[in-house]
Amino acid sequence: MSSVFSPFTLGRLVLPSRVIKTATYEGMATDGAPSEVLKRHHVELAEGGVGMTTVAYASVSPEGRTFAEQMVMRPENVAPLQALTDAVHAAGAAAMLQLGHAGGFSKNTELGVRGPAGPSLGFNAYGALSGMPVARAMNEDELRRTKDDFVRAARLSFEAGFDAIELHLGHGYLLSQFLSPHRNRRADRYGGALEGRMRYPLEVVRAVRAALGPEAPIVVKTNLEDGVKGGLGVEECIEVCRALEAEGVSAVVLSGGLVSHSAFHLLRGGRPLASMIEVEKSAVQKLALRLFGPVFVPVVPYAPTFFLPLARQVRSAVKLPLVYVGGACSLAELEGLCDEGFELVAMGRALLREPDLLRRYARGEAQEARCTHCNECVAEMDRPGGVACREEPWQLARRAQEVAERKHLVVCR
Repeated sequence: MSSVFSPFTLGRLVLPSRVIKTATYEGMATDGAPSEVLKRHHVELAEGGVGMTTVAYASVSPEGRTFAEQMVMRPENVAPLQALTDAVHAAGAAAMLQLGHAGGFSKNTELGVRGPAGPSLGFNAYGALSGMPVARAMNEDELRRTKDDFVRAARLSFEAGFDAIELHLGHGYLLSQFLSPHRNRRADRYGGALEGRMRYPLEVVRAVRAALGPEAPIVVKTNLEDGVKGGLGVEECIEVCRALEAEGVSAVVLSGGLVSHSAFHLLRGGRPLASMIEVEKSAVQKLALRLFGPVFVPVVPYAPTFFLPLARQVRSAVKLPLVYVGGACSLAELEGLCDEGFELVAMGRALLREPDLLRRYARGEAQEARCTHCNECVAEMDRPGGVACREEPWQLARRAQEVAERKHLVVCR
């Protein structure tokens, strides 16, 4: 059997295969709670052969949301999320919850006049057209409370039956903002050189590890590079990974890009600008996308395993388990990454189009994914009912039926 489908031990967890579904925003939360459609989505991925599926973007606190609809890891969501994890387990896979905080990258108008806060005073490009152009600097009391929020959310995640958590230190969210010299301009102990910029993210990781114990599977997602001038690069990423290894994390997912500045650095391929304009709810933001989208949302060409040259540098520098993500779609690519020493491989868009792809790989029924990297799914996730592949009519038809029957508004049970 291919090494891709061999078990792997992650902390106290034994995964049935070495491919996981990476966290991609589903657009399937209802008033901050998981919906039945979200449960169905992850059960299909589990039935399709992933070793573990990742539920994306759960904020650790209400003020940590990027936008008002985002799911929050709160006590009221433990029971519905338990229904989701039970169903995923029954389908033969493990379940991981991604925990994060938006920091200064938010368009959640429920934050009120104070607005979002991150490591430093700065421009909030994501929320500017929602009347929130400024991100203020967090004070130490806010940092302590947010660290406690991460710990509380992590505990609740395991109460809800998740087998692992993924702490989000990438893509320009709060902990990534601290790591990035592009975003962190603090003059205190949490800024400056990399040692200072790492301090707060490592305090969060350390607190979560202390709360959960040594065997709990704690995965961290971080950037190989930010993909912007003056951002974090692979040399600093290696030092971050060495520090995470010393903190006893179970694995690191190697990603890249800042959603607010270089989103398609990770989502390489097509630029679905027309669809992004179509689904945008704000008339002002629609106009801004029409006028400035071609300049500020550049096309980044797709290439197979596009992060591999950078990821190899990290692989040679650390011993802890690494999860490769970025342009791994075919069975040959998955096998090659396992052979190169990456313990796990994460897939995203290819599994959105074909949830059963890995099952067909294992049975010898396919060798290549049908995903064309058009990135239309980036816009589709903002439509009622959540993400679907535009190239798969059956998905669009099912979503339309679920919306008509209001199934996407029913909380997991």
